[in-house]
Amino acid sequence: MSKYLIVGASSGIGLASAKKLTANGHQVIGISRSENLFSHSNYDHFTADITEKNPPFPQLESLDGIIYCPGSINLKPFQSLKPQQFEEDFELNFLGAVKTLQHYYPLLRKSPEAAVILFSTVAVQRGMKYHSSIAAAKGAIEGLTRSLAAEWAPKIRVNALAPSLVKTSLAESLINTEDKEEQAANRHPMQQIGDPDDLAALCAYLLGPTAKWITGQVIGIDGGISSLG
Repeated sequence: MSKYLIVGASSGIGLASAKKLTANGHQVIGISRSENLFSHSNYDHFTADITEKNPPFPQLESLDGIIYCPGSINLKPFQSLKPQQFEEDFELNFLGAVKTLQHYYPLLRKSPEAAVILFSTVAVQRGMKYHSSIAAAKGAIEGLTRSLAAEWAPKIRVNALAPSLVKTSLAESLINTEDKEEQAANRHPMQQIGDPDDLAALCAYLLGPTAKWITGQVIGIDGGISSLG
């Protein structure tokens, strides 16, 4: 049984990952700003705001992996975005991951098979209008992924997932009607939007020993939208 930390575990991909990993027999520690909605004998939840200067990270004795899930969808024309909005997206999406990884690095390096999973977005590589703030913050995540994978090899593997639109509460305003959801699905070659369980399954694989030769990768899980016409 391995021990994993999930930041942003109260909903969406983080919650799905917590359910997947505990069902597989692993111990999971969840951190989120929101109320915990998941109960399992292998799950412990802590409330913390990762955007604080010094977040109250739970003290752990060991750790085998981290999934950093927090994200934002701040879709606005570039000219209407204020510098503060760029800063807020950067703080949540990038600096929160930095704080988490720096805090728990001493534990990760003691694990025989440590792994980290971060989250980017398809909009970094594809280029999508109104995505300048979130794409900039997630672009930093992609750079961090590759840099840490090189720096921490061979002890700790670091990968990132770059999804397209996923059916979560974060994306609710984009898919809150049947017409919106259908239009969003039709933009993807697979004619559907993402499901949190699909990403959770990939997270579970990347954390495990069968992915021992995978590091430094930004993996598109996006219904084909990033590479197919």
